[in-house]
Amino acid sequence: MKHFLFCLSLILLIAISNAQNSDAEFSILFYNVENLFDIRNDSLTADDEFTPAGERHWTRKRFENKINNISKVILSAGGWEMPDLIALAEIENRYVLEKLTEDTPIQAMPYKIIHKESPDPRGIDVALIYNSESFYPLDYAYYPLEDKNGGVRRSREILYVLGEVNGGDSIHVFVNHWPSRYSGLLETRPARQQAARLLLSKCKEIIQKNDKAKVVIVGDFNDQPIDESIAQDLGATDPLKNKSAGLYNLSLPWMNKEEGTLKYQGQWFIFDQIIVSPGLLTATNGLSAKPENATICKLPFLFEPDETRGGRKLYRTYTGFRYNGGFSDHLPILLKLQVD
Repeated sequence: MKHFLFCLSLILLIAISNAQNSDAEFSILFYNVENLFDIRNDSLTADDEFTPAGERHWTRKRFENKINNISKVILSAGGWEMPDLIALAEIENRYVLEKLTEDTPIQAMPYKIIHKESPDPRGIDVALIYNSESFYPLDYAYYPLEDKNGGVRRSREILYVLGEVNGGDSIHVFVNHWPSRYSGLLETRPARQQAARLLLSKCKEIIQKNDKAKVVIVGDFNDQPIDESIAQDLGATDPLKNKSAGLYNLSLPWMNKEEGTLKYQGQWFIFDQIIVSPGLLTATNGLSAKPENATICKLPFLFEPDETRGGRKLYRTYTGFRYNGGFSDHLPILLKLQVD
């Protein structure tokens, strides 16, 4: 039965891929997959709880269920179209990415991986998976965050990738997972502001060389679009109101719809965001973006009833330390670019 379902998934995936090739779109998916760890203990990182003997009893079966769940999201997020770029946060290493791309139904797609180990103490990284038939990477770099003493902060780096889309237009992509609020909102705010300033400096370098450069910034920023790090330090503004900004936050309109990408203590937050350069919103040829084509992927199977606070909540892998068998504590977000 499992073999039959797997083969059926492959047939469906090939059909989806063929449908995608006929459309003039290029899509970018971002997903914080929440603790995608392998089951092995890494002596250099604090990953002990995600081992068979650890507090979460993280087994091979649970790991395989997790990567199959993630592949289901990738298959479903774009409707009838597979993402050209898949930016991921909270993945432990290249091995888990290889298992995702080689041992789940998305193996039918020609996906390749860009990844580097980060200095994060838990060993979680950001990475980019790309469709090698629609995207050709020309350059990439990882930019580390600085601590207050000018050294390298033990956090996720910012991933930058420059690539060519369908043999034509070039696009600059930044993948982010900024420092969390775990130690307190006020205590951790300077770290996110520092990340914002670093990201802005890299964007300015690109746009100063070419004011029509097409830049896409995605990530889990651990701040909302209206928070200081995003609105002021990065300067990402509302594309529907400000026509002369340096960067446009396509996620700002989500605030008016009371939508969110994660739920904490009964309240929805927008930590996962899509930000673009003016070159994408004003483009008359090649790649272009429209604010309405940046969306939260609210797939029904990503939710479960919230019996404590009402409504619904995200169907997570764990509830506390109790295994739940779900997906993530974040929703994926998707940007569909037009290709002229």
